[in-house]
Amino acid sequence: MWVAAETVVTCGVVLLLLVVHQLWWTNQQARAEARQQVSALEREWDISPPVPVPVVPSSGPSSGPASVSSSGPSSGPSSVEPSVEPSSVPATAGSAASGGLPDPGRSHAPRAPSAAFAVLRIPRIGLTAPVAHGVSKRSVLDKGYVGHYPGTAAPGRDGNFALAGHRNTHGEPFRYLNRLAKGDEISVRTRDATYTYRVDQILSRTAPRDVGVIRAVPRSLVKPSYGYDAPGAYLTLTTCTPEFSSAYRLVVWATLVSAAR
Repeated sequence: MWVAAETVVTCGVVLLLLVVHQLWWTNQQARAEARQQVSALEREWDISPPVPVPVVPSSGPSSGPASVSSSGPSSGPSSVEPSVEPSSVPATAGSAASGGLPDPGRSHAPRAPSAAFAVLRIPRIGLTAPVAHGVSKRSVLDKGYVGHYPGTAAPGRDGNFALAGHRNTHGEPFRYLNRLAKGDEISVRTRDATYTYRVDQILSRTAPRDVGVIRAVPRSLVKPSYGYDAPGAYLTLTTCTPEFSSAYRLVVWATLVSAAR
């Protein structure tokens, strides 16, 4: 009985340590790495202060035209071209190419490159996170990064700049994505410009197979009343829901309103 009691206590301690590692330590590690990556990128980019320039998407979403900043100098260009082209990385398992949105809590193969190329900021939830190509768990999401869906548009470009992130553990950048509301601003900074998007629609729950939400003109295949009818410059944020589960996906859509160098 004594041996059995010791075994039970030991197993309980081991399980407790595993929970602490998964729910606390992975967050500390991933957040530290993400902060370092953001600092490294912005040190590299901060050669001169940005100069505001107007950006006019080719066509607005069906819910109404986006309000576009016109604070740039009259001699400036009418649009800003980002340095990052739409990703040429092959779609990972669980991506749109394979019939479903990826589960940020599971591993995906083949591995995608993890080089960060942008910084995502969401003031409403206090988020600052690096954005890297791909939605691989091991090489992108578990580092506390936000992943860029392969094949979707680059930031600031016409089309759908679609991102995924962990809801829980490993930095959990999208843990409070459910707190966003229509009108909240989201910024994406690249080497060449900072793009500002405004939250326009929120789909609180949809099926993992609902790949329509990350198409160039996003529209839910499961709940067709959510989404857009016309081309535009969109930002899509996806994560698992409810918390500590991967049963469904939470989707936030935003539209481009301005850009600044």
